[in-house]
Amino acid sequence: MAETRTDVWKSERKSGAAAIAVSFAVSLAAWFVLLRLLPPLKGMDDVAARMLVAVKCAVFATLFCLAAGIEAVAHERLQGPAFDPLAGFETRRLRVNLRYLHNTLEQLIVFVVGLFGLAAYLDTNGAMRALPALTIVWIANRYAFWIGYHRSAAMRGLGAPSMAIGLLMLLYVIARTGNDIGGAPGAAISVGAFLALEAFLFWKTR
Repeated sequence: MAETRTDVWKSERKSGAAAIAVSFAVSLAAWFVLLRLLPPLKGMDDVAARMLVAVKCAVFATLFCLAAGIEAVAHERLQGPAFDPLAGFETRRLRVNLRYLHNTLEQLIVFVVGLFGLAAYLDTNGAMRALPALTIVWIANRYAFWIGYHRSAAMRGLGAPSMAIGLLMLLYVIARTGNDIGGAPGAAISVGAFLALEAFLFWKTR
């Protein structure tokens, strides 16, 4: 009996979930190791110095992920019939690269905003190591997404932690901001509002 489209989708989702679980475990371990191996940064009591670290991390993430994706698409177009984007000629490799590029642009915005938010609150030399550590792990996950996607749609789940990193950074910042405004209740309301929105989105798209 031939597999239906639903059967294939469920099988891919199962494989993707397994890839996500493995990737989260590896990413978390890598972040903890980097957080302890990277030397403490200096002069982090100055907010301008912390923002400069965030800028440098953003540059690395942009160059190695977004710019690399742009280059991959450009090289593909320069060396084949896909040279004319309006001709409609796209290999599977080009389609994957275009999706990687679009997805990376979306996630880069979330990640960079989170970097600057963390830089505003992590005001010690040791704590600021979190920024380069997160940047390294984020970049690695973007490549895991890219390489995995070329293998199969399910294997793009290997890069899922990159989105989680961005979201967790933003949640930390809004929790700190909420705490600044209204103490612990303010932090709880800020985080709770986003979690409620996330639950609503899960409910509407199930």
